[in-house]
Amino acid sequence: MRTTIDPCSDKLHSIMKAISTVIVGKDETVQLVVLSLISGGHVLIEDIPGVGKTSLVSALSRAVSCRFQRIQFTPDIMPSDITGFSIFNQKTGEFEFRPGAAMSNFVLADEINRASPKAQASLLEVMEERQITVDSHTYVLEEPFMVLATQNPLDNVGTYPLPEAQIDRFQIRVSLGYPCLEEEMCIMAMKGNEKKELKAVATGADILELKAAAADIQVQPPVVRYIASMVAATRKHTSVLLGASPRGSIALYRMSQALVLCEGRNYVIPDDVKYLAPSVLAHRLILTHEAKLAKLTQEEIVHDVITRTEVPVGGALRCPR
Repeated sequence: MRTTIDPCSDKLHSIMKAISTVIVGKDETVQLVVLSLISGGHVLIEDIPGVGKTSLVSALSRAVSCRFQRIQFTPDIMPSDITGFSIFNQKTGEFEFRPGAAMSNFVLADEINRASPKAQASLLEVMEERQITVDSHTYVLEEPFMVLATQNPLDNVGTYPLPEAQIDRFQIRVSLGYPCLEEEMCIMAMKGNEKKELKAVATGADILELKAAAADIQVQPPVVRYIASMVAATRKHTSVLLGASPRGSIALYRMSQALVLCEGRNYVIPDDVKYLAPSVLAHRLILTHEAKLAKLTQEEIVHDVITRTEVPVGGALRCPR
């Protein structure tokens, strides 16, 4: 039996299918990025060079007909390059605002950890408040708005690690990884014009409708408690110096709503939370020195938290149709 949620699910799958024509064999990552878009979040793509980080963002911007800007972060980039600046017009005798690269719908912050802390900090207001303040004037950004940042986790020469406050503003962290043999053969055979021919399957208005539909999905109290308990458990874990913040709880809640919308349901179950938790919570954890020496990863800690958190059961998890 089809429900009113199904048209939203169909639209989401059409976006993901369009992106997957360019990003071969990474359906799970593509899904997570699209879910972050309709749940109002930002994405940190952390991976080695050459695996398609920039191509993923470019494909998303073409699949959804919205404005797209790319910022190549370098040590000499200025905050005004990102946010914009005011310039004096001698003809009118007034200052005019020249928008920066952040005045767009999709903003690709390429190699964000190569910029200075001052330049990185200019994105804090942009990501959280979705506005830009220049010379005491505030400019509200057009929705939908999303920042997708990339960084190379292996190359530390000439980089500035992102501060915890900024990392926490990314709703999810994903990676693409190497393709398998068959996928790499497909990528090699892919022609450049095939990427350019990717046509838009959704508009900005469609994304706003999907965001509203996702926000309307009810999450039952047992599942809300499950999310809160899982996040709270990260703060008490013996291998964690600093656990996930309430922003992490909100992100996991909203991503769960987006996931069930994509799957055509109207209720969140614990399995949805378990599936999303590593991508939403892992990058927010700061491990103890002992955990780092033991070579524990943030993802391993989240999986341990998942196994230790009591799972709610019963018919109360479902919303009435």
